[in-house]
Amino acid sequence: MKPPKPRLTKPKLKWKLNRRGTAWMALYRVTWTEAGKRKEKTITLDWQGDPQRLDDLYWQCASGRHEAQERPAKHTWGEIVRLWREDPKVQKRLADGTKRSYRREMDSLLDKNAGKEMRNTTRKGLRSVHGKLAETPRKADWRIQIVSLLWNYAKNKQDWPLGENPASGFDLYGVSRPFEPWPEWMVKAAENAPPAVKTAVYVLRGTGQRPSAAVSMRFDQFAGSYMTVTDEKGDQSFEIYCPESLRFYISGLQKAGAHLMARNLTQPLGYDAVQKQFASWRKSLGEEAKSYTLHGLRKLAIIELAEAGATDAEIQAVTGQSAEMVAYYRKKASRKKLSRTAQKRRDQNKNGT
Repeated sequence: MKPPKPRLTKPKLKWKLNRRGTAWMALYRVTWTEAGKRKEKTITLDWQGDPQRLDDLYWQCASGRHEAQERPAKHTWGEIVRLWREDPKVQKRLADGTKRSYRREMDSLLDKNAGKEMRNTTRKGLRSVHGKLAETPRKADWRIQIVSLLWNYAKNKQDWPLGENPASGFDLYGVSRPFEPWPEWMVKAAENAPPAVKTAVYVLRGTGQRPSAAVSMRFDQFAGSYMTVTDEKGDQSFEIYCPESLRFYISGLQKAGAHLMARNLTQPLGYDAVQKQFASWRKSLGEEAKSYTLHGLRKLAIIELAEAGATDAEIQAVTGQSAEMVAYYRKKASRKKLSRTAQKRRDQNKNGT
């Protein structure tokens, strides 16, 4: 005997007897358009005769969260890199050195993006990545160039349905140039900068960290005379001594959340937001300030430590920066300090003292 049909009705919900005619199956109808044609499929809802379970499964389908609606990612960065590397026409025209460079940069891209769909990449997202890699301008530019190369290859050689290349027309850093340490007048001007910028200046100068790490620091990273910072790559944390000037400044900050520069109670304001405020403030200082960046405060930290007599190892212990970077900016520090001594001697000689 055929069981009575359930009276439960919902949009896109259909009822169908099973093959034996002993039970009613709940089916959710999904429709979409592909290549101009209307497509349709049904998802069987294992409701087990429970109206509440049926309701839960129905709304999973309605919101696209049902397991049957999950689709494997298509047109991913991992797939296009594989195709590019296996394309004999591409590989034939590349020198071995170029291949190695491309492989290194593509591996870096795939580190966090292999399974992501290319079409979800946005210009805004690329701009953020480019900015966060600014301290290594060549690496930052490589990321944009590799994205552009792979995008054009996917679209033009593999006929992938991608839109406009989000990496086209990007303003690249070009030839790598060292960041200029801030002059004293600009550091003093920061005392009247917007709160987030002023805090960033104190933290960057006092810690020597990367700007993205510095602006996300929390109050609980400061305890007594020490503070917890991250290393150059951001994958390790360690304690270093906190300069008194930074401790004093932080003690006077009004807490608006867990972070020194807070977006809300639990999230930091973020590098992009601070960078935007900094750019606006820098513009108000005139053309003289145009060449200075937040990264320049890291370099100022090296110079100030060197001028205070710190060894290279001690400077690295504080800032976490490479030996090469410390050596480069130590030269600036030494030159500045020596020039001061020499000029004072000249003045004394002129004055006959």
